Amino acid sequence: MDPRSEVLLRQADLFQGSLLLAGLPADDLLGKLPAAHGWSWHAGDHAALDARFAGRSHFGVEAPAQAFDAAVVFLPKSRDLANYLLNTLASRLAGRELYLVGEKRGGIEGAAKQLHAFGKPRKLDSARHCQLWQVTVEHAPQAKSLQSLAEHFELALADGPLQIVSLPGVFSHGRLDRGSALLLENLDQLPTGHVLDFGCGAGVLGAAIKRRYPQNRITLLDVDAFAVASSRLTLAANGLDGEVISGDGIDAAPRELDVIISNPPFHTGVHTNYQASENLLRKSADHLKKGGEMRLVANSFLRYQPLIEEALGNCRIRDEGQGFRIYQATRG
Repeated sequence: MDPRSEVLLRQADLFQGSLLLAGLPADDLLGKLPAAHGWSWHAGDHAALDARFAGRSHFGVEAPAQAFDAAVVFLPKSRDLANYLLNTLASRLAGRELYLVGEKRGGIEGAAKQLHAFGKPRKLDSARHCQLWQVTVEHAPQAKSLQSLAEHFELALADGPLQIVSLPGVFSHGRLDRGSALLLENLDQLPTGHVLDFGCGAGVLGAAIKRRYPQNRITLLDVDAFAVASSRLTLAANGLDGEVISGDGIDAAPRELDVIISNPPFHTGVHTNYQASENLLRKSADHLKKGGEMRLVANSFLRYQPLIEEALGNCRIRDEGQGFRIYQATRG
């Protein structure tokens, strides 16, 4: 059981009514709170919850339409996303209870100050290195549309400016990260055919490739619903066509690919997690055609080269700089 869920269950009497759990972990919490429903934007967590508690987990970037008498926000890593979630839920809870739970290392004490906009928050519990806060919503805000919170920025590329649309919670929100910047400089001579942008984030790489290689088919994949929505907005902002899908890891990707391009993730919330990236490397041969190519960027300290060589039989460092390396390998 996730420690944040354990803290909630210490106050279980408060959560017996109609309750929305926003950003809940994929544990047994819904089993302990039979009147509760979940809202998840992580494709893997949603799939696990839906398999165990069918019909009780909602997936997407918008809160479910159904009514609820109280809501709990599991504090996300992104402050911008926390603002969006709290605003969205508080707008529907006038006179009722909004809760915030999170880990101390995740900044729960600072985040709890955001509750002052709605009423007088109080700390209900502190245990398992987590805290639980409550506020009665006395000042229900006007709900802000998600698109009004998008960050728009422009990349000056050799073939012209590229428009990027980034939503709250998306990796490197509102700016270009150094790893993707290096990979953008290493997109020449890509094979023709079906290209996968794995862990697409705001769609920077996928959009750049589709514009540079318009004859290629592009699929963008991310585990996060906010990233999927961002990528669709980025493609639309540049008048580009592409398939954007949500899924948990490389197992959700198409087969018979000609190229896999990636700035793979290695964080889940505030925790380091290399599982998605290492699965990508180990299973890359299952998704690439013979002669297909994988090209990715990673922090220099990560030992990805042996994993790529084991999967594809070869790997070379194509470029490096500012603490990152570009790896390139071809399936034999």
